[in-house]
Amino acid sequence: MIILPLDPAQNASPAALWDFFAQCQAAAVKDARPKLVSISLQVDALDPLAVLESIFEPGEPHFYAERPDIDSAIAGAESAVRFTAQGPDRFAAAQTWMDAMLADTIAVGDVNAPFGGPHFFTAFSFFDEVEPGEPFPAAQVFVPRWQVARACTVTTAVANVLIAPEAALEPLVDRVWRAHAKFKRFEYGSSTGVSLVPAHGQDAHATIVNQTHGRDARATFQVKETGHYRAVIARALARIAAGEFSKIVLARVQEVVASAPLHPLRMLNGLRQRFPDCYAFSLANGTGKSFIGASPERLVRVSKGVVETEALAGTTRRGAGASEDAALAEALLRSDKDRREHELVVEAVVGRLRRLGLTPGPAAAPGLRRLANLQHLHTPVRADLVPGVRLLDVLAALHPTPAVGGTPQDTALARIRELEGFPRGLYTGALGWMNARDGGEFFVGLRSALVEGAHARVYAGAGIVAGSTPEKEFAETELKFKAMLEALLVPVERLQTTNETDRNG
Repeated sequence: MIILPLDPAQNASPAALWDFFAQCQAAAVKDARPKLVSISLQVDALDPLAVLESIFEPGEPHFYAERPDIDSAIAGAESAVRFTAQGPDRFAAAQTWMDAMLADTIAVGDVNAPFGGPHFFTAFSFFDEVEPGEPFPAAQVFVPRWQVARACTVTTAVANVLIAPEAALEPLVDRVWRAHAKFKRFEYGSSTGVSLVPAHGQDAHATIVNQTHGRDARATFQVKETGHYRAVIARALARIAAGEFSKIVLARVQEVVASAPLHPLRMLNGLRQRFPDCYAFSLANGTGKSFIGASPERLVRVSKGVVETEALAGTTRRGAGASEDAALAEALLRSDKDRREHELVVEAVVGRLRRLGLTPGPAAAPGLRRLANLQHLHTPVRADLVPGVRLLDVLAALHPTPAVGGTPQDTALARIRELEGFPRGLYTGALGWMNARDGGEFFVGLRSALVEGAHARVYAGAGIVAGSTPEKEFAETELKFKAMLEALLVPVERLQTTNETDRNG
């Protein structure tokens, strides 16, 4: 990437922008390749999600990720350039494409500010290949046209433009100049308030009230599920007893059908408010489909040459009061079944890092990660990067961890598709961003839903090891569904869920 010593804020005019784009186009003509031009500006404090809500278009791709507890958020909309891949080499293919794109990038402005410069928004599905008709490819990377990010008190806006040798510059100048003016004095669009009201009667419906312009527009929805989850768990336990694998993670899906379209960003607001210590995220594919969630699990972060990852496995609920909560936590820490499940993940994460030539620090005894509705066993893992190993190398080695797949990996993954009976897509996949300095962060696509129009598919899963029971694992996924539906829609205890085949296990 070429960083030019130009300050867009000091010489801000359409004529100056046209001159700069003309220089970039001259470089594109000389090299016979398009140039990605990235302009970064520190701006007054903005809320990236509010900006995304204001410019939201169902027909445009977007990416959003946030950690409310550390006051960090990043949003990007529309696509300047995009790449897709599939197969076991998809991580390497994505890295090759990003390196080539950066080699043809010209950046100016506050490139070294937090979240400055072009960012690559990236998503990898759970499996190396996806089934026909799935809404997201096995690997996708895109650089947004517009990006707004906040790191504590610093807000950075980035415009990215692809300038081809033959491109007409006037429309590009006009678009970027209007965006510059907007972000310098951003006015948020009016949002629609959402209140949630339980339905009356004995059907499997609930009611959501959208307060729009002072009037109530009522929409009802149903939650349905098919499948024999308890029976699936029993079959998995039989295979564990036979020595086929030692752990497998199996999921359920519930289908939500509403009488009016669901707005993914409004649903995301419910998740981020309920789970402030999770990664709140939204990824839209530009055809009206969005994958949203609030994930508790970091997959990998690389910053200043340090790799940070974690093991998150072993689960119990939260207590109604401090005493019950502490008792449940102590039982989780002493649980032989949960400690074995957790240790499988720690051993796998540490072993995979070592095979890359990294040296993780000694793993401490697991602690607790407490969320609004659940508490998990948690062990952080850190290591220094070594020459020749990059973020996507680490991601390829770690994904999927036994926390969402199983052990041994190949055997467990082959059985997941057979036992679950539905495509996972991005559920338990790897989502995140990378910058131009080989840094970035990825999280696991957990506590998530696929939203399209009036339909949402909600996911929840549990890790199965020797000592698991179908009833307990079913109850764990019920807790996860309950929290998701409360955040997305209405209190689930007031909602009758229709389960066509699993009522009696």
